[in-house]
Amino acid sequence: MKKILISIVILSALGIAAFILLKDNGKEPEFRTEKIIRGEIVEVVTASGTVNPVTSVLVGTQVSGTVKNIYADFNSPVKKGQLIAQIDPALFEAQEEQARATLLSAKANLEKSGAVLLDAKRVMERNNSLFSENLISRNDLDTSLTNYETAKAEVSASKAQAAQAEASLKIAGTNLRYTKILSPVDGIVVSRNVDVGQTVAASFQTPTLFTIAQDLTKMQIDTNVDEADIGRVKAGQDVEFNVDAYPDVIFKGRVSQVRNAPVTIQNVVTYDVVIKVDNPEFKLKPGMTANVSIILFVKKDILKVPNAALRFSPLDKNKTNARQKDKGVWVIENNKPKRISVSAGVSDGNYSELAAGEIKEGQEVIVESQDKTKGPAAPAAHSPRMF
Repeated sequence: MKKILISIVILSALGIAAFILLKDNGKEPEFRTEKIIRGEIVEVVTASGTVNPVTSVLVGTQVSGTVKNIYADFNSPVKKGQLIAQIDPALFEAQEEQARATLLSAKANLEKSGAVLLDAKRVMERNNSLFSENLISRNDLDTSLTNYETAKAEVSASKAQAAQAEASLKIAGTNLRYTKILSPVDGIVVSRNVDVGQTVAASFQTPTLFTIAQDLTKMQIDTNVDEADIGRVKAGQDVEFNVDAYPDVIFKGRVSQVRNAPVTIQNVVTYDVVIKVDNPEFKLKPGMTANVSIILFVKKDILKVPNAALRFSPLDKNKTNARQKDKGVWVIENNKPKRISVSAGVSDGNYSELAAGEIKEGQEVIVESQDKTKGPAAPAAHSPRMF
């Protein structure tokens, strides 16, 4: 009796296993499909960059000293020639007075040398007349001539000293004027790097006191475009971008320049693409990171095929046409997948233009295979065309 029960259990297990195998072998594969639709495709090149003023001026000082006054602060609007800071002028005023006194002394020496020259000339002319009458010796005449030439040289030296003193006075006056830091352009102060009482040294390089953006209503984005995409980017192309401060706002701009100088970082070669942007509301601030989408092509009212359909291929090893070199999509015909060759055009990453092929609007194409036991796969999220 025990053997009979064991046999019944074994036979039951074998029957269940056979039923499961037969059921699996007879199960038809299921596929998730999407319709061919008509719409717009925008092909873009994405990049990231930094928002900067079109013209940013670094204002420094050419003289060393202590900052006495500051007349502009962050975000202060300034005009060209406006006084925005001042270095303590006391030392430079003293240097200018000293240079002026030196010039006066040099001019006095010049007048004295002129008087000496005039006296030497009279003596030489008188001795020349006396020598012609044999009243003085040749030695006396030569001495007077030497004194005259020496007086002429002294006048030349005095003139040079006067010119040098005048130049020193100009230098002292220029340094004194440099103690007044003036704005070179109309604009807005973006940064201030000094405080009252701080000592600045201009011995080796000009220290930056202020950074002034000339016009914040006109900005530019310096982006780094990969070398694989730079060949498709040209001046004049439209641009859309956003910044983290306004994630829901799409700003617009235009490519103004594609620079030829390569930028290599960790063996990755990129090129700087400059994008001009209007900023009338001052929303964009210098230094913001921009996620940029350079629009290459815009095609409207065209048939769109999901890129997933172009990548799909049934996992059937017995079919030699499971993978083809040319592009194609798969449709369900007579409960079986059938491949149709197509040509794809521009793409936005999610959809591609259906340029050619025996596919019509509304026709279902396979995008992936799925199993009933696993449930339908979640549809692919369609992100904005920019990112």
